[in-house]
Amino acid sequence: MLRLDDLEVFVSTADRGSLSAAARSLDISPALASAALKRLEEELQLRLFARTTRSLRLTAEGEHYLRHAREAVRQLREGHEAIRQGQQELAGLLKISMPSDVGRNVLLPWLDAFQAEYPAISLQLYVSDRVADMYRQPVDLALRYGRLDDSSLVAMPIAADNRRALVAAPDYLRKHGAPSNLDELARHNCLRFALDDMLYDRWAFPAQDKVVQVRGNRSSDDADLVRRWAVAGLGIAYKSRLDVTADLKAGRLRLLLPDVMGEEVPLQLVCMHRSQVTPVVIRLRDYLRAQYEQLCETAA
Repeated sequence: MLRLDDLEVFVSTADRGSLSAAARSLDISPALASAALKRLEEELQLRLFARTTRSLRLTAEGEHYLRHAREAVRQLREGHEAIRQGQQELAGLLKISMPSDVGRNVLLPWLDAFQAEYPAISLQLYVSDRVADMYRQPVDLALRYGRLDDSSLVAMPIAADNRRALVAAPDYLRKHGAPSNLDELARHNCLRFALDDMLYDRWAFPAQDKVVQVRGNRSSDDADLVRRWAVAGLGIAYKSRLDVTADLKAGRLRLLLPDVMGEEVPLQLVCMHRSQVTPVVIRLRDYLRAQYEQLCETAA
């Protein structure tokens, strides 16, 4: 009978190209790892690796079997996790990346409340406006704005109807007035966002089929800083509505051209594989959705 731990040794050895590296990753001795591979090959009556004194490589049969072994390990782990989660409280470590503004000012309080409700869950947060490379960086999940360029990722909508909005502080509007249409943005000081040496100074309004070239004396690669400048009365910002909902509600910012529909910027919870959509992740997704819906109701 095939054993899960033998399959795990095989998959880990294939991934790492070394039996000793696989043993270290699984916290077992090289002798136990070697015995597991030998036991698996005898059970299958296949030679999975071609071994020499200096190298270890998959045979053609091993490469073919690896796909099935990897999927079997994934499904077994998923089944074990589902049973475990059903028997005890939600627990585990979530490594999450998120944008600066919404991360600090909206998501952080929501995540604090989530962790208070599920204290056995640990959070490791990465806050940056640069899009996390989930294949290279040590993150499990990412909260991202906009549509996904990488169709292989799994996206779970949190704020599917979120859009950008034009906003400014009352103090700025007293000094400079409010634009009466999109063309008048050209005469205002517009606070712009920059990322990867690209300055976003062309603000798109797809519903109006219009792109406006804007100018201003401030730009930053930190979206939270752009919002702070707007609150300080230093110019007009074109921000995610989710980022500025609290400021609008408190009167620190005012919505400009409310009849103009801004660009769509849905907020999504993203992971690399469906196998990562565990009960903990599902609960987090549902919790964040509920918080967003509640925010929309109070802001209405």
